Amino acid sequence: MLLHGLLVLLGVLVLCKGQDDSGENEACDNFTDLNLSHCLMGTSLYVRLLLYTRSNLDCGREINHHNLSSQPLFDLSRPTAFVIHGYRPTGAPPIWINHLVNLMAEQEDMNVIVVDWNRGAANLNYFTAVIYTREAAHNLTGFIMNMEEEGASLSSVHLIGVSLGAHLAGFVGANLKGKIGRITGLDPAGPMFTSATPDQRLDPSDAMFVDVLHTDMNSFGLSGAHGHIDFYANGGADQPGCPRTIFAGKSYFVCDHQRSVLLFLCALNRTCSLTGYPCSSYSDFLDGRCVQCDAFRPASCPVLGYDVSQWRETLLQLGQTQVFFSTTASLPYRKLSYRVDIVTWNQYLRWGTIYIKLYSGRNFTEARVDHKLFRLEQYTSTRLLAQFDEDLQNIQKISLRINTGNIIGLRYKIRLLRIRFTPLEHPDRPLMCRHDIIMEENREVVFRPLPCDSHL
Repeated sequence: MLLHGLLVLLGVLVLCKGQDDSGENEACDNFTDLNLSHCLMGTSLYVRLLLYTRSNLDCGREINHHNLSSQPLFDLSRPTAFVIHGYRPTGAPPIWINHLVNLMAEQEDMNVIVVDWNRGAANLNYFTAVIYTREAAHNLTGFIMNMEEEGASLSSVHLIGVSLGAHLAGFVGANLKGKIGRITGLDPAGPMFTSATPDQRLDPSDAMFVDVLHTDMNSFGLSGAHGHIDFYANGGADQPGCPRTIFAGKSYFVCDHQRSVLLFLCALNRTCSLTGYPCSSYSDFLDGRCVQCDAFRPASCPVLGYDVSQWRETLLQLGQTQVFFSTTASLPYRKLSYRVDIVTWNQYLRWGTIYIKLYSGRNFTEARVDHKLFRLEQYTSTRLLAQFDEDLQNIQKISLRINTGNIIGLRYKIRLLRIRFTPLEHPDRPLMCRHDIIMEENREVVFRPLPCDSHL
């Protein structure tokens, strides 16, 4: 029994130790874990910097702010990414921290530093946490200046800020005169920043390149454009799958806001390919008016994620750019998009919404283009964006229904002179067409697509 107890104790000690690449055992430095009582009493700011590299992904090492050489794993010749969390009303560590650290290390051999300012961010009074962002930014600015003095290049520094952390990153960038290589803002915080001037929030001048993802602009996120490129997922506000009533509890408040982190993680993991289309508004995007990427050729449209090399210079030349994309409610989030061009020749004017199904064998996927009513009349060209939750290949048949809301009386005929489907994310796939289709309103018609003629 005594021997068994000693073995268990030894096992616990091993689990509580980390091992660096030199083989020496050292205690891991973990993110500060607080609880609600700390938030109720209030916390004073204390900033810790936890280093992770490919050699110690499972065991953080705290770095001395003033003695960089004390941490042998910190190689200043490598790029350095700083991960900055936001407001922590419960004091618990962010559940996404370790996942983001690991995915960043997969992108390239870099230093990943978690900026742990939980003591400061964990306050019941949000206003207190906002004030601390300036002080925390001053602290981090000094550390990065020490890095530069030791030989690091500011252009190789990437700050990734979540919510309130996005503005903290912007303050650091402003302190360093915009010489930081890149700042990524994941749904920058809105409360207390909605009327802020550029020097009081994240803005494009804070770094050589600033990219921003919006998911909750009508609540905890910040509306508007604040980077060289701003990605708006599902218009930047309400996200699919998130609850719409307060009866859902905590999820009702945080789901849309947290979706920015989940989308970014998915993009880093390369399981999502989320293409943004430049457009002046989300409604224009849904209308299919902004599905061209001519300004970015020969590169494709901007894709959310880590690698921005293909289109960064184009964006810097274009100035501030807004791009829109839609997602599903869950992994892998990606929708498959078709531009659909319809020419109608019906005798009577009809208004309706459009439902399209694509079939491949026994599988099918549906797009509901019901964000507005479409005008269908004699020789009218209508363009719309049909977005499907599943990527089906080898489409064998297509069904189409035009819902006019007419439930009594005579069903009017609708004649389609031509309908054409253009796959947007897969330009290598053939265009699908069909000519002269006669259908009734509110009734589904099924047809087999044919290859489009070259002049279409």
